[in-house]
Amino acid sequence: MNDIINKWYRNHALLYKVLLFLSTTFLIVYLFPKSGKFRYDFDKGKPWQSESLLAPFDFAIKKSSKEIDQEKNEASDRSAVYFDIDKSIKSSILDAYSEKFKTSFADSVINKNRNLFKVGQTTINSIYEFGVLDEDYEYSESKNVILVDGQTQDGETQFSNLTKLDGFRSIIENELSANGLSKYDATFVSLFFDVIKPNLKLNSSLTQNALDEKLEAISSVRGSIEKGTLIISKGEIVEGNKYDVLTSLETEYESQVWNDSNYNLIIFAYSLLVALTLLMLLLFLRKYRMEVFLDNTKVTFIFFNILLMILLTTLVINYNSKYVYVVPLCILPLVLKAFFDARLGLFAHVLTVLLLGFIVPNSYEYMFLQIIAGIVTILTVSELYKRANLFISVGQITLIYIIAYFAFFVIQEGNITSIDPSTFGLFVICGLATLFVQPLIYIYEKLFGLVSDVSLLELSDTNTKLLKELSNKAPGTFHHSLNVANLAEASANEVGANAMLIRVGALYHDIGKMKNPTYFTENQATGINPHDELSPRESTKIIIDHVLDGIEIAKKNNLPDRVIDFIRTHHGTSLVYYFYRKEKDLNEETKQEDFRYPGPQPYSKETAILMMCDSVEAASKSLKEPTSTKIDKFVESIIDKQMEDGQFLNANITFKEIQSIKKVLKAKLANIFHLRIEYPE
Repeated sequence: MNDIINKWYRNHALLYKVLLFLSTTFLIVYLFPKSGKFRYDFDKGKPWQSESLLAPFDFAIKKSSKEIDQEKNEASDRSAVYFDIDKSIKSSILDAYSEKFKTSFADSVINKNRNLFKVGQTTINSIYEFGVLDEDYEYSESKNVILVDGQTQDGETQFSNLTKLDGFRSIIENELSANGLSKYDATFVSLFFDVIKPNLKLNSSLTQNALDEKLEAISSVRGSIEKGTLIISKGEIVEGNKYDVLTSLETEYESQVWNDSNYNLIIFAYSLLVALTLLMLLLFLRKYRMEVFLDNTKVTFIFFNILLMILLTTLVINYNSKYVYVVPLCILPLVLKAFFDARLGLFAHVLTVLLLGFIVPNSYEYMFLQIIAGIVTILTVSELYKRANLFISVGQITLIYIIAYFAFFVIQEGNITSIDPSTFGLFVICGLATLFVQPLIYIYEKLFGLVSDVSLLELSDTNTKLLKELSNKAPGTFHHSLNVANLAEASANEVGANAMLIRVGALYHDIGKMKNPTYFTENQATGINPHDELSPRESTKIIIDHVLDGIEIAKKNNLPDRVIDFIRTHHGTSLVYYFYRKEKDLNEETKQEDFRYPGPQPYSKETAILMMCDSVEAASKSLKEPTSTKIDKFVESIIDKQMEDGQFLNANITFKEIQSIKKVLKAKLANIFHLRIEYPE
């Protein structure tokens, strides 16, 4: 049982990666839309590139959304409007008119105009022939109207025949004018305003039901294609009816592919492709970024960011696929470059774009634009902690998006007249969203315990608590660290390494000397050497322990692992030669292994550079009457000895880069010793 537990414990990191791999694959497949993928790509107005296509099964030709919308509008115009009519109101209006008429006109006027009363009655009958509306309705004059009395249909007319509540004025005036009684217009209008009441009210329920019936009767298809029918031949232009037929086939194909019988099989196929893509990422990490592969937190971080980009893109596509370019996909390579390196950032970005190619419309166009934008991101964004650099790079990325999309549009459409300017606005929004990378990096640093160039900039401040403590307890070591930082930064700039990272590593690489500062020559101001009282083995232990002490101090002060790597590797497995020779003189059987640093050896370009600069700077203090020739030989001998000792075998640094670093160190030391470089005559 204990053996099983021990075996599980030894392999728990690998088991975690397997679980992470499987869970990420599952989540990505779960996020993918559940529809099949049509095997042919086609664009409107472009030639059909594949072989001649025959209908694989019977299917209907679907109408375009524009056609369906047009038919819906026509159905809405034809659909009748229902009004409830109250016929009892007319008789009460006539009674009210009779009473009001007597008070509105003098007897002399009534006696003089015997038909005046009858004109009013005729007008009321005319107004209530179809009815008076209770409010203003926005219907066309020709709109068909059905009048309903209770549960029965009372009549049918046009909306123009209905009288608005204040629309009887013209009817009164026309009637009075026809009978030569126009001088009584004002009195009649005032009288009618008092007595006229609406008797028509919109029946919303019947009106909506009638409209729904009309809309339901609209067919979403027009005609059908039988199995085996030639749809399009190779080289034919995809346009008009052929485009509609191909679009219908694509829709029908995708709906038929995902049925109950083969659903699980297709899910399995999707899972294989996603798993294969993620496996490529793990293999890349294992082969080229072993330190990342061994750190489960970093692997989780990379998988999380890929999953986040896929989630955001899926949400946008489910809402409206036309906004797919709003998703700031270039944040992914930016973030990974900030925490790791450009090569890993670009590799992960390309894999993510390949995965998204399954679900986005116009997948080739999308993948081309996103991969090009990712490459531009990697090439242009440097020194992310400088805000101006980020703004300039985002502007360049946005410009690349716009240029590439414009070129694709012209290729597909053959003109620029129908281009939608709002699409360019989506790219601008995407660029602005990319600026969110700064706060996002800060959040990631806190969540995952990673370090970016922004954090490195803060750590490079010599007023930090730890560096102040170093300057107080071991001033010589602090001065040595500053010199090494300057040498290392200049060397890093020469060979394209991370100058900010190496400067911070150089500032902290010797903090372990704070524990026993007087045992290191740079801090022995009085000339008294405590090693004189110790054996060579005891002295060697103190010297070597400054690496272990430095790692312990760094962890207590929460320094990032990338900085601790410099403390751990700055001596590699080199030999403490002075005390080894001293012990060798006393005991011929002394082994070198007892006097070597525990390592590990430098395993990056930056840690290798620091090792060179640290050794050269420390040993330069022993130079007597330095000249340019002496400095050249001195630098050559120290670095060549480290190379012969195999200290740089695990670091990705070339001979050419080492020669460039030697050149920088020679020039810098010559400046430190105020020497003029000797040029050949």
